[in-house]
Amino acid sequence: MFEALIKKILNPKKRKIARNRLRRTGILTPVFDLVLINLALLGAFLLRFNFRIPEEYLLQYLYAAIFITIVRMLALHTFGVYKSMLRYMSVADFINLIKAITTGTIIVTAFMFFLYTYKKPTYPRSIIILEWLLDIILLGGIRFSFRVMDEILKEECAFPKRTLIIGAGDAGEMVVREMRTHPEYGYIPIGFIDDNPKKIGKSIHDVRILGTGNDVEDVVKKKDVSHILIAIPSASGRVVREIIEKCARTRAHFEIVPGIKEIITGDVKINQIRNVKPEDLLGRKSIDVDIKKVGEYLSGKRVLITGAGGSIGKELARQVASLDPEILILFGRGENSLYEVNLELGRDYPEVNKFLAIGNIRDSSRVSRIFQEFKPSIVFHAAAHKHVPLMEISPEEAVKNNIVGTRIVAEEALASNVERFVMISTDKAVNPTSVMGASKKIAEILVQEFAERNKTKFSTVRFGNVLGSRGSVVPLFLRQIENGGPVEVTHPEVKRYFMTVGEACHLVIEAGGITKGGEIFILDMGEPVSIDSLARNLITLSGHEPDVGIKIEYIGLRPGEKLREELMTKEELVTATKYQYLWVTVPEKQNNNSFEKIVKQLDDFAKKGDRKGIFNLLNSLIPTFRPSYIKNGFDK
Repeated sequence: MFEALIKKILNPKKRKIARNRLRRTGILTPVFDLVLINLALLGAFLLRFNFRIPEEYLLQYLYAAIFITIVRMLALHTFGVYKSMLRYMSVADFINLIKAITTGTIIVTAFMFFLYTYKKPTYPRSIIILEWLLDIILLGGIRFSFRVMDEILKEECAFPKRTLIIGAGDAGEMVVREMRTHPEYGYIPIGFIDDNPKKIGKSIHDVRILGTGNDVEDVVKKKDVSHILIAIPSASGRVVREIIEKCARTRAHFEIVPGIKEIITGDVKINQIRNVKPEDLLGRKSIDVDIKKVGEYLSGKRVLITGAGGSIGKELARQVASLDPEILILFGRGENSLYEVNLELGRDYPEVNKFLAIGNIRDSSRVSRIFQEFKPSIVFHAAAHKHVPLMEISPEEAVKNNIVGTRIVAEEALASNVERFVMISTDKAVNPTSVMGASKKIAEILVQEFAERNKTKFSTVRFGNVLGSRGSVVPLFLRQIENGGPVEVTHPEVKRYFMTVGEACHLVIEAGGITKGGEIFILDMGEPVSIDSLARNLITLSGHEPDVGIKIEYIGLRPGEKLREELMTKEELVTATKYQYLWVTVPEKQNNNSFEKIVKQLDDFAKKGDRKGIFNLLNSLIPTFRPSYIKNGFDK
């Protein structure tokens, strides 16, 4: 009733002003306490003497008022009562207040009994008890009244986001508490959804658990919910996808809380609530790596990154910069991309010594000068052509960049006695059916061959699709959704392995630290993700309904594409061992002489632009590769 009256009297704008004034009154808390302590003592004397204090006790009252005020204020300060903010008053704060008041009472009692043992009139013991009780009621009461007023005034101060919380656990409880504490973000908790039927009907912080996951759509309609918040930090990508599918028709906006680490530490903050990202849809938990530990070997080293302007190269540069290298050499052919990387590193890591080297890995003289000038200790080779359909129509470019370019960089690393060389490859190199995949397979074999030649530790890192990287499927889908559709999916049964760019670079850095030379490192990426489901979930997250608001169009597999990618060949699986979340395999050695001849012949075909020669040679070298002659306009 009181709450309704306040809301009726004050409109939202006035409530906000009143709340700001209420917060400022916290500064005056010691003044309020000073007054209330004296009121408590006066009340104790009045109650003891039936509201008529005898004259012989008046002087005693005045002396007691001075002494008790000093003792109580010192006790409150000593116990840190004034460090607590009034609007966040909790049970723990109230207990601390009682401890401070009780300690003050013990001191006062000892002093009064010592002072009035032989004096008349004696100090009434009942006053000590009454004054202690009134202090707790008055000082505690005003603090809780501030919190209650703050709770009443804060509602609807911001644009209301009527929020349904998925998950009535620790994370959900923390989220509701944060919503109540920070109304400026506009969240109003409407209710919980939890799949434990025993919780239905119960409440957390006066917010009811309204049903299970199957009831989401009905609850959203009945309660006029505008936002759905997923508060299950341990939820796998599969669970997140199922929640989104259940909520697909609600048109509510999706958001998610931070990870399990923040829940354990009790560090969930409302400003950490964010939109659901594509990586939340992965079919596994994100990999959390202690980058400082696994990247210790980079401290004080001269590190060269090729392809530094690309998605992987850029993130690698950021992570290496955080590990205190002696110098960071960023090599790439795109001046604008390197310029942007340089700006970011200059902003976030201004102390890092870096050099931007514009150049092409195909240019052996330029690569040689870079190695001679900077003498890198560590090389991360990220430069590559990766677009499958484009490489099908420009196979000579795949050979020049992915094969010949890799050979040039590896040869210079060998000649310069580099400590470690890590090449980035792809799952498309496993039983490849595309030019791009075949070129990366040959690059893997090249790196393995170099591992046998001297002390430089050559290794390869192989991973799947990188979420959000340039040219990848997620940015493409998002652009198509933004343009109103249709979203183009190649085939309803296509599946791909995914990882985040952060995970990819963690893997590269860790592989560089543990390599002994000649290995291929593969991230355990869990189960592959259906591209069709990914497209539908992205449409839902964008506030549309698949096949209704945004159409999905199946355009067929493009040249070189497969329905499903693989992480390892059957032969590699036999020798593969597991290291934490990494698979490590050492492929069989090739015939050096014949392989070198094939690489040289591919180089010659590429220089001449002999696409048919490239296709035929790749086909003879890699049995799974099937040239797409007809689609590319070539004759056998």
